Amino acid sequence: MCDLRGVEADCATVDAVARLHLAARRAGFELNLREASQELRDLLAFTGLSGVLGLEPGGKPEERKDPPGVEEERQLRDPAA
Repeated sequence: MCDLRGVEADCATVDAVARLHLAARRAGFELNLREASQELRDLLAFTGLSGVLGLEPGGKPEERKDPPGVEEERQLRDPAA
């Protein structure tokens, strides 16, 4: 668990959280983020990391799911001439 209370919302924090998350995943652990400020949640959403890190708009971790992947493959049809 990582308590982000009082942590500044800047690029250095985003980098540190992303690296911590990656290290935890590689070691077989799940990183839970708590008490992130609205500004930090907004910045993580802007970078596209809020979903990866399991942050909901309200700042509470969501239930972890497998990383998104290709759910369905299909052939695109040639456009009608």
